[in-house]
Amino acid sequence: MATTIEIMKRAKAISSSLSLLDESRKNEILALMADALESATSNILSANAEDVERSKGVLSDVMIDRLILTGDRIKSMANGIRDVIKLPDPVGRIISSQTIPNGLKIEKVGVPLGVVAIIYESRPNVTSDAAALCFKSGNACVLKCGKEAHKTSMAIIGAIKDALSPFGFEDAVNILEDNTREAATELMHAVDYIDVLIPRGGAGLIRSCVENAKVPCIKTGTGICHIYVDKDADINKALNIIENAKTQRPSVCNACEVCIVHKDIASSFLPQLSELLRTKRESTGKIPVEFRVDTRAASIIDGTPASDSDFDTEFLDYILAIKVVDSLEEAIKHIAEHSTQHSESIVTENAESAELFLNAIDSTSVYWNASTRFTDGGEFGLGCEIG
Repeated sequence: MATTIEIMKRAKAISSSLSLLDESRKNEILALMADALESATSNILSANAEDVERSKGVLSDVMIDRLILTGDRIKSMANGIRDVIKLPDPVGRIISSQTIPNGLKIEKVGVPLGVVAIIYESRPNVTSDAAALCFKSGNACVLKCGKEAHKTSMAIIGAIKDALSPFGFEDAVNILEDNTREAATELMHAVDYIDVLIPRGGAGLIRSCVENAKVPCIKTGTGICHIYVDKDADINKALNIIENAKTQRPSVCNACEVCIVHKDIASSFLPQLSELLRTKRESTGKIPVEFRVDTRAASIIDGTPASDSDFDTEFLDYILAIKVVDSLEEAIKHIAEHSTQHSESIVTENAESAELFLNAIDSTSVYWNASTRFTDGGEFGLGCEIG
């Protein structure tokens, strides 16, 4: 087994060669990486079955869903790599240019970072996403996945290395064979080998990296995503949006965790939401959504009384916190106080209210009459994503 330091040294050694690859060669190799991933489907699924079996009784059903791969999911991962091929090459891009009075021309040019380390939890698709984006941008990568997905991720990296090997770039994409916390700490402290560290996962992982890393760290966000149902909302539209945002895949970071409802529409909207997400789902054999309701919502529908922490929790489960407010301004204030700045949405037919919401909310993605589930590299036409 290769040690963490050996893997980091190999990545550092190859990184300067990667920066010299032109766009056409990188795209050629990325296409082969995508093909290799699909060709290795049987091997990847076999490794994934071992990971899933080992996680039963340890992870919740919704978290196991994050771990499970299928043939279609692997094909989607490969297509994500192919989408990265379509992106413009960031290396060599002239960001700004000026000539100063003495005639000296100064340009700011996009260059690779060097070696990018990524620590992430049990989502195997992150493995191929990270590998593709790092390679496209001329960076070597060292990946550290959660132990629940380790066999799967090793199989994915093995397939990608098969595509890289004929070109001599097999050390451009790496995954730690040691999946202990000590290995993660080694990455965080490897100032001689790692140029930037990106944590992707829950609040605990991100906090640990930001607080303990000695290398530069890019902080990604957990997903306490809000949907505000305005007094001028189309109720059917709001029901469809929240059903999608909460139940399509509750274990992901762009799932809705908090529903905020204007008091003028709450008495008509909330019973219908309860019918859709609880009664109807239960009658069709699906997992019903548990509501964590504030005092005002509790006067309209049944639910578990919301605790102080429920509006600051990324549930990643069939749980939805619900709050009733007096105004759009109160909804905006609540989001500002509790959001992780991931994705928020307003459902309204009032353009003026929508414009105020879109301008006031300080989050990565802000929507009008759309689900927070759209926050995704593929949905945005950007291919893969890191965070």
